[in-house]
Amino acid sequence: MAKALNFKFFRKKGIKQGANFKKQHAFLGVYPDTQKVIILLKKHFYKKIRIHMTNGKMEIATLGAGCFWCVEAVFQDIKGVHKVISGYEGGKIKNPTYREVCSGLTGHAEVIQVHFDPDVVSFEFLLEVFFTTHDPTTLNRQGADRGTQYRSSIMYHSDTQKEIAERVKTDFAPTLWNDPIVTEIVPATTFYPAETYHQNYFNDNPDQAYCQIVINPKVQKFKKEYAHMLKTQPH
Repeated sequence: MAKALNFKFFRKKGIKQGANFKKQHAFLGVYPDTQKVIILLKKHFYKKIRIHMTNGKMEIATLGAGCFWCVEAVFQDIKGVHKVISGYEGGKIKNPTYREVCSGLTGHAEVIQVHFDPDVVSFEFLLEVFFTTHDPTTLNRQGADRGTQYRSSIMYHSDTQKEIAERVKTDFAPTLWNDPIVTEIVPATTFYPAETYHQNYFNDNPDQAYCQIVINPKVQKFKKEYAHMLKTQPH
């Protein structure tokens, strides 16, 4: 949302005029009632400004379910998901590259970081999709992809997420799969975004063989089973 304000409003909220506000420049700061505040200055510093706010309710889910190209493609289409970032987490070195992670020596898993609005989609629902759209019974493997980097993993960001993850793993996942569930539930650590060419991979490379043979059937299955939770607008 957006509304015009003046500096009297900011002074009341404890936001002071000063060195951080530069004439003719945008300022990114923190506003007490929101997650982010983007202030777009107009012609002069003391004139009216426009402010665009997010509601501060966005949460993050970090999930590993094999190749992140596949997982990203599914979660991008879910209503309430703001963005999905492919990356690496859970390893021993900083700033790993794709080649290093694929060696299996760094300990990282290929994961996606899902930024979602809990007022629209719940963490529990995201986990239901997670367990439905990959095989959580094969240790360190998804299809032909083998290695610890492809392990099934839920990396929780709070005690609440941990509790939900354990419940869904125990109560829901076994209703879908006959073999024991091997998904790990571990605390989230440092997330490293993958290289640019990995992001939005399915949508940017729809004719690539892996996308056609592996990812597209998974995406179509998801869309059929969860049609009521699909975004109405392109992501």
